[in-house]
Amino acid sequence: MRVPNSVVLPVGTHVDCCQEQEVAEKTHDIMARITAMLEERKNNLAHFIDNLEGSEEPKFYVDQWEKLKEMESCTLTILNLVAVNCTDHCDIKKLEATILKHVKNEELFPEVVRVLPPVYRQVESAIVDIAQSEEMAGHGMMDLQYLVSKLCQHEHLASLGRELLQDILRYLHRIGLIVWYEEIKHLESTVFLQPTFLITMFKLLVRHQLIQQLESI
Repeated sequence: MRVPNSVVLPVGTHVDCCQEQEVAEKTHDIMARITAMLEERKNNLAHFIDNLEGSEEPKFYVDQWEKLKEMESCTLTILNLVAVNCTDHCDIKKLEATILKHVKNEELFPEVVRVLPPVYRQVESAIVDIAQSEEMAGHGMMDLQYLVSKLCQHEHLASLGRELLQDILRYLHRIGLIVWYEEIKHLESTVFLQPTFLITMFKLLVRHQLIQQLESI
C-alpha cells in the first residue's frame, strides 16, 4: 500500500481442502474483503487529510499532510485471485503461467519493454556461476565485499563501478535471483545467492501449529 502503482495478485492455497462450490464462495469473499479494505483505507486517508486542512494551524502539520497525500496517491491494482492446489504440479504451472501473463502486460508494467544494458546479463550470469561453484556453501550466503571482489575477477566486469553494481544487485533482488536486505542494518553486508535456502529456513521456523509441535517434544 506504500509503493506507488503496486500490482497485487492474490493467491488462495489449500484448494484441495475445499469443495468446488466453497472455492468459488471463498474467492468471492476474499475479493470483496480486499475491495472493502481498500475503500476503508481511502476514506480514512481522506478523513485525516480533511482534519489537517481544517485545523486552526494547518502550517504546523505540513509534513504530516504531505505524507498522507503521498500515501493517497499510491494506487493499488488488484488482479483476480488465483486458487491453487499446492500438491498438484499442474496448478503450480497454472499459477506460473498466470504470473508470466500479467508481468508481460505492458499496461500493468510499462517498464517491461525496457531493454537492460548487456552488463546486467553479464553480472547475472557471473552470479549464477558463483552460486553453482564448488566453493559456494549450501546456505548460499556471501559477504557483499567478497561478492564484489569475485565479480571483479571477471575480465569484462573488472571496471564495473560499485554504484552500478549495487543497482544491478537491487535489480536481481527484485526479480528474485538473489536476496539482499540492504535496508536492514545487520544484513546489509550479506547477499543470499540461494534464496531457496531462506524459504527452507522459514518453513522450519514459521509454520502451522509450530507451538503445539514444540510443546509435544
